[in-house]
Amino acid sequence: MAKTTQNKTSAAANDSGATRSIIIIGALFFIFGFVTWLNALLIPYLKIACELTTFQAYFVTFAFYIAYVVMAPISTRTLNHFGFKKGMSVALGVMALGAVLFIPAAMSRTYLVFLLGLFVMGGGLAILQTAVNPYVTIVGPAESAAKRISIMGICNKLAGAIAPILIGVFLQLDKAEVLAGTTDEAALDAMALRVIPPYIGIIIVLLALALWVYKSSLPEVEAEDEDDANALQKNSKKITDYPHAILGVITLFIYVGVEVIAVDTIIDYGIFQGFDFETAKGFTTGTMAAMIIGYLIGIVAIPKYIKQENALKVCAILGIVFTVGAISTSGFMSVAFIALLGLANSLMWPAIWPLALADVGKLTKAVSSLLVMGIAGGAIIPLAYGGLAEAMDKQSAYWIAVPLYLFILYYAIAGHKIRKA
Repeated sequence: MAKTTQNKTSAAANDSGATRSIIIIGALFFIFGFVTWLNALLIPYLKIACELTTFQAYFVTFAFYIAYVVMAPISTRTLNHFGFKKGMSVALGVMALGAVLFIPAAMSRTYLVFLLGLFVMGGGLAILQTAVNPYVTIVGPAESAAKRISIMGICNKLAGAIAPILIGVFLQLDKAEVLAGTTDEAALDAMALRVIPPYIGIIIVLLALALWVYKSSLPEVEAEDEDDANALQKNSKKITDYPHAILGVITLFIYVGVEVIAVDTIIDYGIFQGFDFETAKGFTTGTMAAMIIGYLIGIVAIPKYIKQENALKVCAILGIVFTVGAISTSGFMSVAFIALLGLANSLMWPAIWPLALADVGKLTKAVSSLLVMGIAGGAIIPLAYGGLAEAMDKQSAYWIAVPLYLFILYYAIAGHKIRKA
């Protein structure tokens, strides 16, 4: 009886520890969702404050997401040196440093310093993502890991829904500023300074989270050996034996690109369609809400009612339909179709990963590292959209998404099945 009581107490303690860990990880997913999807608001804001063209404004996403490629090897070394838990605290500190750079950037109204701040924040986030993802699988039973991943995705997208509305309160761009801009230097200086108070708040939150994680009871994850860290380099010739994995990396690159387009262009596009800033700043919430609905559908439906490759097919088809709908309509209907792209994109990440990693065996880590680098699609593809928007218009530029969704559809139908003879 005493042993049974002791076992129950131990199990309860383990459950309590797992719950605390999940809460901490959920908070981390929330904060990097908040920071990531805030870019949707920064694009129209910096376009006016720094007197940018549409193409120049989309360097916001480029600077942020390119850090995932640049920081990939540094992330591994950082985590090997500090360990995963301390590494997460370091990552949060790096993100806080990037947020600090927004203060001199706003005071001098210098776009390059804003971009440097975004790059540093993206670099910190790359380290954080590399560290935090293993915890999702180890803090509970392996068979429920997928459900925990979906919960973390909801935390991420919920933050994305809140961020533009909350920070938009501080920026307060009126319709005249957004549509016509202004050449009054004093007015532009004052506009740039509006970003400082919310980013001071972000700095405080990031540093508080860094301290919380450092002092937390999160279990340590053993860092990879140097040999494991260099697995990609050592096995690069053999990766060609898995064409479905290579196509999976390309597909993930494309998916992240169209996801970022759907989220980070919608405020600017809403303004293009004639909505004032106060109304348009809430459109990102619509995209995120659609993504959360998709996550919830995935939790219930996959794999019980639909296979992941079939879910990817449906999502790709919806992406094509909603993109054409946005281009073919106007006003609120057109903006609503862009928001619905959140639903189309929602199940792509959880479907592409297992399809790309299927049957790769010892190269799992190597392919995974390539997939993480595929996040750089968020740097390149939205920038291409910005170039098209400047050359054509912001509505016609969405045509770029149609062939991209067609490639995702191809991967869902046939690409993931290709094996080297």
